[in-house]
Amino acid sequence: MAMAARFWLLSLTLSVSVVGLVRGNSESDALYTLRKSLSDPDNVLQSWDPTLVNPCTWFHITCNQDNRVTRLDLGNSNLSGHLVPELGKLEHLQYLELYRNNIQGTIPAELGNLKSLVSLDLYNNNISGTIPPSLGKLKSLVFLRLNDNRLSGPIPRDLVGLASLKVVDVSSNDLCGTIPTSGPFEHIPLSNFENNHRLEGPELLGLASYDTNCS
Repeated sequence: MAMAARFWLLSLTLSVSVVGLVRGNSESDALYTLRKSLSDPDNVLQSWDPTLVNPCTWFHITCNQDNRVTRLDLGNSNLSGHLVPELGKLEHLQYLELYRNNIQGTIPAELGNLKSLVSLDLYNNNISGTIPPSLGKLKSLVFLRLNDNRLSGPIPRDLVGLASLKVVDVSSNDLCGTIPTSGPFEHIPLSNFENNHRLEGPELLGLASYDTNCS
């Protein structure tokens, strides 16, 4: 019995180690895919070594006690390039901070899989395309700052159902349609929507310079 118990314990330990390794590799693979998609003239991503068991020793990455990635802090890092769908695999990510860079391309719909995300800060980049409706699945989201980009299309009504959302800033884009007025949007100041010349809200009705057509 003692031999059988030791064998079972060894098997369990190996299984846990393998699961941890797979998780680590999955997250490091996702982050390394991001690194390959970015131009990094200041070498801020130099420590991102995909041969390590997990990315928790990389600079600009924070992990929890289970070695799961919870923060990605790359604001104001002189990065260019584009975001990648693989970011949606970082299931425990709480803070995605990529503000004040020169990131182009679109916001991947897969970011809607980040069920733990509290803060999505992509402001002051060169991101285009639409705001993905999938962001409406981010039930833990408190901060959504997408201002000073080149986003177009409407503000997704899916965001109205995010009870935790406290800060929304989509100013200085090319959004169109109308500003939501229910849910968390009841308390968002109008200034957080300004400089979108095809976007209209209750306070903007009657201004001829605004064209709400989203076609």
